[in-house]
Amino acid sequence: MSKVLTEKTVEVGWPGQYRPGAWQHVEMQNLRCVLRFHAADGEMAVQKTEAVVFDWGGVLIENPAGPLMVYCAGALGVPVEDYTRVHSEHGDAFQRGWIAEEVFWQRVCESLGCPPPKSRSLWGEAFRAVYRPREDIFALARRLHEDGCKTALLSNTEAPAMEFFLELRYEMFDVPMFSCAEGTCKPEREIYEIAARRLGLTPQQCVLIDDRPEFIEGARNAGMNGIVYQRLAQVRQDLLELGVRVH
Repeated sequence: MSKVLTEKTVEVGWPGQYRPGAWQHVEMQNLRCVLRFHAADGEMAVQKTEAVVFDWGGVLIENPAGPLMVYCAGALGVPVEDYTRVHSEHGDAFQRGWIAEEVFWQRVCESLGCPPPKSRSLWGEAFRAVYRPREDIFALARRLHEDGCKTALLSNTEAPAMEFFLELRYEMFDVPMFSCAEGTCKPEREIYEIAARRLGLTPQQCVLIDDRPEFIEGARNAGMNGIVYQRLAQVRQDLLELGVRVH
């Protein structure tokens, strides 16, 4: 099979007109696959899905965002609406690992006009308090891993939450990745490309499961397939349509 010279991503139906040099997402006999076409003659090569990448908050666990806002607001003695607003102003740098937790709380409390938290790590304390794992999704990741499918975790999260994840010693992920350790976050193209490289694959060989459509769109822009999480049965069906069987 000839080497691919150029490529880009397009969405087409089936049957469709092949475009040399294009990635084309097609559905054929209930099997979605990514087809690569030779830039010169339209020769075709199938990119098999080799890895499943899981989001953490909102997929593997109940979305902690709202409960985190409530917990931290209570600890600081301020209204939830005020804390949420100020958190959104300073949280991005914290989530990317650009600032330490201490600096984050300094900025937040200066904006709110309240004393800094007494806890050594209020964010870590809050995350532990609101952590609600979805055991059925963890079981899915475990079965995929045991069946030889590569698995990864890709999360926009802060250093104290990352430390908590590592403490839990989840062994079903070949690659755990966190925005705070990478300096970039979903939906930026770079973080998806880093995840694929860590897995030893191309983005086209990976599928991301995430509850946020904009993060799935970012994955697709990087060349990955994507599944918007709704419930376990839907995820299993979507994986099957991508050629990933779950036993």
